[in-house]
Amino acid sequence: MYSTLIVAKMDSESSIDVAKIFGDFDRTEMPHRMGTRRRQLFSFRGLYFHLQEFNEDNGGQLIEEAKADPRFVAISQGLKPFIQAYDPDTWRSPADAMATRFYDWTASS
Repeated sequence: MYSTLIVAKMDSESSIDVAKIFGDFDRTEMPHRMGTRRRQLFSFRGLYFHLQEFNEDNGGQLIEEAKADPRFVAISQGLKPFIQAYDPDTWRSPADAMATRFYDWTASS
């Protein structure tokens, strides 16, 4: 399994709007097209965390391929009023907002 964690800024009052935008998007086939297995959104003191889990390690590649899809473009535009880059001076794409994993543990079966 592969996962990404995007960190950005968001007013916690926007969580209902952001959840609706993702809810509408996740009811399409787009998550399956991108290989998304699970999505979780969190907010904490003005921060936004977007944890996305994929079945395969090629999730990043599948997202890159989906970026031209009008539904992907639409959700990106729809989120702009609610989600701001954590560091606007260095942000060029969501990859610039991804946290770096430095530890991973999984329980044995």
